[in-house]
Amino acid sequence: QVQLVESGGGLVQPGGSLRLSCAASGSIFRINAVDWYRQAPGEERELVARITSGGSTAYADSVKGRFTISRDAAKNTVYLQMNSLKPEDTAVYYCNAAVENYYRTTQRFWGQGTQVTVSS
Repeated sequence: QVQLVESGGGLVQPGGSLRLSCAASGSIFRINAVDWYRQAPGEERELVARITSGGSTAYADSVKGRFTISRDAAKNTVYLQMNSLKPEDTAVYYCNAAVENYYRTTQRFWGQGTQVTVSS
């Protein structure tokens, strides 16, 4: 089994920064694409950023130029650096990873989420 643990959320003022981490552990041969999603109260979960095993990245238009996704393959960890935060970035942030196990089967896993609140 695989566990994903997010951390780094909190309360920050508008214009501030946070760095979220998503650490994977368990039966991992390789981590392929990793996505960060967010869900605000009363809203649907939306894709914020993606990074592939080759390091290619993609972002939602709403965060382009402010958020940066990166990965440390040796630590099985993916980061989301969030700068110039706005109140509308307030949400629970989740990571979702496509993990290949030693039987070469790929499954997707979700973390438990971390709350980000942007408010003065």
